[in-house]
Parts: sequence; structure tokens; C-alpha cells
Amino acid sequence: MRQFKLSKALAKKSETFTKLGETKFTKVADKRPPQHIEFLTSKEFTPSKSSEEALEQIMEALKDDNVNMIGLYGMGGVGKTTLVKEVGRIATESQLFDEVLMATVSQNPNVIDIQNRMADMLGLKIEENSKEGRADRLRQRLKKVEKMLITLDDVWKHIDLKEIGIPFGDDHRGCKILLTTRRRDICSYMVCQQNVFLGLFSEKEAWDLFRINAGLDDGDSTLNRVATDVARECHGLPIALVTMGRALRDESAVKWKRMSKQLKNSQFPDKEQIEEKNAYACLKLSYDYLKSKETKLCFLLCCLFPEDYNIPVEDLTRYALGYGLHQDGEPIEDARELVHVAIKDLKACCLLLGAETEEHVRMHDLVRYVAIQIASSKEYGFMVLEKWPTSIESFEGCTTISLMGNKLAELPEGLVCPQLKVLLLEVDSGLDVPERFFEGMKEIEVCL
Repeated sequence: MRQFKLSKALAKKSETFTKLGETKFTKVADKRPPQHIEFLTSKEFTPSKSSEEALEQIMEALKDDNVNMIGLYGMGGVGKTTLVKEVGRIATESQLFDEVLMATVSQNPNVIDIQNRMADMLGLKIEENSKEGRADRLRQRLKKVEKMLITLDDVWKHIDLKEIGIPFGDDHRGCKILLTTRRRDICSYMVCQQNVFLGLFSEKEAWDLFRINAGLDDGDSTLNRVATDVARECHGLPIALVTMGRALRDESAVKWKRMSKQLKNSQFPDKEQIEEKNAYACLKLSYDYLKSKETKLCFLLCCLFPEDYNIPVEDLTRYALGYGLHQDGEPIEDARELVHVAIKDLKACCLLLGAETEEHVRMHDLVRYVAIQIASSKEYGFMVLEKWPTSIESFEGCTTISLMGNKLAELPEGLVCPQLKVLLLEVDSGLDVPERFFEGMKEIEVCL
């Protein structure tokens, strides 16, 4: 009887196997989400008293069930993004959450880009075209996650979580939001239950960070005394300390003294102006100390791309070619090699940042601001615009115009730009280009 029962059960299962064998499967499992690259290492994290205190406050808030919105605020370049990446790394390794996601918001938020970023980290493919449909698809996927941390980096104004598709509050009690911003009032607008301040480095911490990046021995020497003065002029701002240190690495004592003198002459005593003026002076001098014109050109070309943009190295190469990096008769591959060498140099001094792949680079928004100021001078003639200008009378001195990242409704009938070489519009199929638009652009070589 036992053998008979087993045989009968096997006969039923055989029928099931036969039916399954005749079925054609198009999908047997969900795609595994990609590994969260930005949380894999903490090499960029340089601890300070302020950052350690901020990290401790954030981690305690993440473990508090009564806190679901945390705001980290501090001036540009102080290390907010680096700190929240460290938070993400710790949260991932300690398995505090089932999912740890991160997206950059920026001054002009692009909802689709934020949705795509989060979808990529989840291994989710969003096929809907409408904003509502895309948000609903993302929301339904996120609601399947019991506990998750979503970091929204570089927030400048109130953002609508529903518009993005982030379930929050009563819609999802297991979702915690960590946002970074330069403005403390944003934390209030977003109703953060925990506000965390990230301050500047102390003088000793600033010197240690500067000394490491400048490659100086911790000995009492004439060079170190000059270097201490240079580090002090960075006012404890990490991004300025790193770029200045690397710009002067292995340089002679004469250049160190010249840099110290230049910094003192260009600094501003008003503490409220440190971010936009003293930081500008440090980063501008780091640019001045770049050794080759090709490297300087690539640096300035990077500011043509939108804020927090993953800049394709190949696109950067094409723009550099259009701007005269490639001479007639020379192989294009030589120009491509020059760009790669320039990018390597810019990364080495932290004027450019790495991206998720070797084919892309990024630029810190404070560094981009400095690059735009330099490129907008008469010497270069760049024009980086948020929208089409109405008050500019003449474009005759422009060599490069960028409106990337902007959705234009219309273009003017024509522009007189006799020196224009590069025009970046990102024109889509729905935009009408007037017939005479390009008539006054006799030297144009790159147009997108």
C-alpha cells in the first residue's frame, strides 16, 4: 500500500512536470538590484570632531522609531555628501535597512532623473511615460520594502515626495528620509524631526587634512610654516583644503610663498562671505596652478554640463575637439589621450570627482560655480545659462553657449555670434528651430 501511494503521487507530479516542460517562460525571477557602488568604501571619509558628532546624531536618529525625517545642513564643500555616503555604508553593513537608496536633487530638481536613479538601484524598469504613472510604479515597488533609508542629497527647496513616488509617513512607516542642504530653513520646510549641523574643521584638523594632501612631513620646517599660513586661509573648508594641498604638492618653497601671498590678498574678512568668496579664491588659485592649457580647458568645459551631472568623457572629448584641442592633420586619438590625461590630473587635485564608471566624471557644485565664474570672463567667452536671456544685448564675444538641462519653449530668430564654436541646446524633437537661427554663427563646430 505504501508503494502504491508513492507511485500514485509520482504519477500526479509527472503530469505537472510535463505541463511545465511545455510552458515557455519569459521571466522566472526579478532582476537582482545592482550593488550600491557609492556605499562600498569609506576612503573619502575624513573624520573630524564635527563630522563624528554629526554621524553619531544621524545614526541614533535612524534607530529611533519616532524619527522618520532627518536633515543634515552645512555650507557648501564642508563634506555633507561624503558624510551621508558613510551613513549609507554603515547602514548597509549593519543591515539596519532592507534597502538603502540615494539620489541627488540639486537646485533645479529633475523628477525623472531622481526616479531613474532610485529605480536603477532597485533593479526596477519604469516603462510608464506620464509623471503620475512613473511615480505610482516606483511607489508600489518601494512599498514592498519593509524598512528603507532614502537619502536626498543637495536639497535647495521644498520637494514633493509624492510627485517622485516616495511613500512616506502614514503611507509607509518603514521609510526614513535623510536629506542634505546648505540652508537650515529647508529642514523646517521638510518637517525634519532631527536637524544635524555639520561644521567646519578645527585649525588642527584642517592642518592635518591639508598636510596629508600636500604630502608634507609633520616636521618643523620653513616650508611647513608657510604651508600652515596657506591652510589657515582655507578657513577649515575641506574642499578648499584638499584642492589647495594637492595643487601645491611637490612644488618649490618659492611657489608656496607666492600662493600664501596671493591668498592673503584675495581673502575676505567677512565670515558670512566665506562660502562664496574665500572658497572661490582658494579654488581659483588651484585652477591657476594647473600645469597645462589642455587641463584648464577640460576643467572649464565641464561647467557647461548641468549641476550634479554625470559628464560623459567621450562628450567632453568632442567639445574639446570643437574648441581647438585637435590640430588639423593630427590623429583624433591623440586628442582623446590628452583629455584622459587632463581628467586624471583634475581628479588628482579634486577639481573633478569620479563617477560610478570610468566613462563619466562629476564636478562638485561649488567647484562648478568657480569654473563658471572663470569661464564667463572675456578671456574665454563662455556663457552658461539657466534660461534664454532677455537682457543681453550682444553675443558677439561668446565662444561657447550652454543651455543644457533646460527645456526651451522657443529659440530666437537669429543670433550674431561670429566667434561661437560650441552651442549646447539639447534640442528635442518638439522644438522649432528658426531658419535663420544659425546664420550669424560662422565659426560653429559643435552643436547639440
